Amino acid sequence: MTSFDEIYSKSKSYYQEIASGNKPWIRIGTAVCGEAAGSKEVVDRIKSDLSSLGIDANVSEVGCIGLCYAEPIVDVVKPGMPRIFYGNVNPDIASEIVKSYVSEDDYRPDLALVTMGESGVDGVEDIKNLPMWSKQVRVALRNCGNIDPMQIDQYIATGGYAALDKAVNNMTPEEVLKEVQDSGLRGRGGAAFPTGTKWSFLARSPGPIKYILCNCEEGDPGAFNDKGILESDPHSLIEGTILAGYASGASNGIVFIRHGHEGPINRTLTAIEQAYELGLLGENILGSSFSFDMEVSLTGDSYVAGEETALMESIEGKRAMPRARPPFPAAYGVWGLPSNINNIKSLSYVPEIVAKGGEWFSGIGTEGSKGTAILCLSGNIKYPGMIEVPMGLTINQVIYDVAGGTPDGRKVKFLQTGGPLGGLLPAEKMDVELDFGAMSQAGAILGSGGLIVADERACAVNMARLLVAFCQYESCGKCFPCRLGMTNLIEILERVSNFESRPEDLDLMTNIGQNMAAGSLCGHGQLGWNPVQSALRYFPDDFSAHIEEKRCVTGQCAQQISTPQRTRSRWSPVQLLELKV
Repeated sequence: MTSFDEIYSKSKSYYQEIASGNKPWIRIGTAVCGEAAGSKEVVDRIKSDLSSLGIDANVSEVGCIGLCYAEPIVDVVKPGMPRIFYGNVNPDIASEIVKSYVSEDDYRPDLALVTMGESGVDGVEDIKNLPMWSKQVRVALRNCGNIDPMQIDQYIATGGYAALDKAVNNMTPEEVLKEVQDSGLRGRGGAAFPTGTKWSFLARSPGPIKYILCNCEEGDPGAFNDKGILESDPHSLIEGTILAGYASGASNGIVFIRHGHEGPINRTLTAIEQAYELGLLGENILGSSFSFDMEVSLTGDSYVAGEETALMESIEGKRAMPRARPPFPAAYGVWGLPSNINNIKSLSYVPEIVAKGGEWFSGIGTEGSKGTAILCLSGNIKYPGMIEVPMGLTINQVIYDVAGGTPDGRKVKFLQTGGPLGGLLPAEKMDVELDFGAMSQAGAILGSGGLIVADERACAVNMARLLVAFCQYESCGKCFPCRLGMTNLIEILERVSNFESRPEDLDLMTNIGQNMAAGSLCGHGQLGWNPVQSALRYFPDDFSAHIEEKRCVTGQCAQQISTPQRTRSRWSPVQLLELKV
């Protein structure tokens, strides 16, 4: 059995040869954001130019560093020089970089975005001064954009799997569990349940086979951080999952991903295979008595499959529909075996928590919300992308100091937070802190971490309609409060948007929403009222204008609006049969 010290020594030697050797090292972001902007063509051009010029260089495809607005990003390191990042690179600019800087010594400050390193270079901004970077504390995203996700040696050389070695060879499962409990880590999937407490439920469940399930069914509009981690640093998830298994006595792990997301899927599969090859997965990990197996399971296009019991149904090959509880997953989970479901972000924190201690992590953030928030910024903002900032920062600081506000200087009207089940947060409430409790009191949720900014041209009625339309389309239909409630809500909101409503519709929506919250089987129906409730709470004038004055305050609804396709026909099966006859 190869020891971890031997594995680390080999990986370190390999990494040093790349990072500080005599060859240039070129890293290109090829996550989904980079690929959408044309990074694959940039990679091909760089490799072609290097070959034609006879330049021997290391080329790595990395994930997203978070500056999505600047993709494709090319990151070049030459011996004795700091890292220089070039943004919005197309194939022609890539050729200029290769010919001017990689081949010669002209680093082209006119093309450069930022630099990273102690010395810096003249004429290029230090990344630490970049608004989007200045307030970040990167824990789960520490390796994103820095290492090749397909090279396990790069992960190990930069500290990866050291926490696993520490845990299985020098700590008891109870000690690992205590570090997570002491960290104050709460789930980052939406419910914000204390992670250590959740693990303790599974630890107390008897049985030789128990499961750690990693939920990456990320279907929220505006959220892409889970897949961002998988395509940028899958080993952090794998290591966190193994540690969760060790702490709770589980023997198996499953990463649950929606089909079609080839980048995250392929990089995760490769990472798992590499971990097996080095003895970091499988029997007697790193010479210990602990064994753990891991695999990837794919789901279809179903938003509700992200609900923990629907997820288990999908893994079992059934339709993704929530189960009634109790029994809870810790007692009766996938295939009837004790199971624990965690979000990707939650598990990706764990290696650093075990390596540095729970007290270290609890020193970041607020009293009730420890650690960092991983946020996806989109909408009408200057710097869209993915960031990791300490809990306790205000939404205003995120939108204006980090994301740069609106690009055209328009006033922010509201922020849509936490995915389609979250709420609308008006501009005057954006001094709220990134804190689970504070955001809940403000009528919003942090949820999956998606923040969509809308300026004064947006209509709250229309946004509520779009969010409810999504929720109605994605309802599994198992329980009637959600199935009928969502349908009724979207019908009413369509009437309001088309200036065909009446004042009593507001009371009707409230009644429907309250019944959904009280009677639905899972969070999809229980929280599906949130967008409408928050829109009514903060933007009553938008609704009254539509209903009483038959106009939209922004003019948005005066335009022809598209009505999302409903999941089910308005006709009953009997009526459809009669129509066919």
